[in-house]
Amino acid sequence: MEYSKEFKAALSNFSSVEKDKLVFRLLKKDKLLSKKLYFELIDPETTDNKRDAMEEIVQEKVLLASKYIGNQKYFLSIIRKISAEITEHVKITTDKFGEVSLNILLVNEILKHNEDLSRQRFDNVYKLYLYLINKTVKALLLTRKLDVDYWMEIDEQLDHLKEKILQNKYLSKLFINNGIDFNWLTSDRIPENFDQIIKDIKSRGFLR
Repeated sequence: MEYSKEFKAALSNFSSVEKDKLVFRLLKKDKLLSKKLYFELIDPETTDNKRDAMEEIVQEKVLLASKYIGNQKYFLSIIRKISAEITEHVKITTDKFGEVSLNILLVNEILKHNEDLSRQRFDNVYKLYLYLINKTVKALLLTRKLDVDYWMEIDEQLDHLKEKILQNKYLSKLFINNGIDFNWLTSDRIPENFDQIIKDIKSRGFLR
């Protein structure tokens, strides 16, 4: 929404007391904005502190969720909630590195339970596997936008991810069937036109 000069001028004419009241009223309605401002203005924790805490949350919650792998619909719903927590962390802290690393961590933690997943019927885990593939693709897209100084650390995670994917024959086949090259699971091998490659893959009905 664009604001007219008249509207901006009217706001500027508010007294400091009126502005304070308006700000606090808006913050009550927008919890995310409230958390973001708190982080930016007075939170003693740094982005790195917040990311470290999120890593522990992801690990703990995926472990707890693993008890429900047999109920794939419920399991995936829990995973989506964990993903939403990562998204909130990124919006509050603008943690671009964490947006990549935490999502790869989420996929890696889920695939620690490959043995349990392999006991499920493929049609039961299909939605979860497709979700994991899309998570991986999004992480690769974001990695291309990161400073190359971060790539070595991301590659450590991607190496573990590739290993776990290849241990799961149905998931690895689904990666291939959706046009994803395992060579791309290394930062400097992600094609420069990766975003266009993914668009083309999706236009052919894959990754859905």
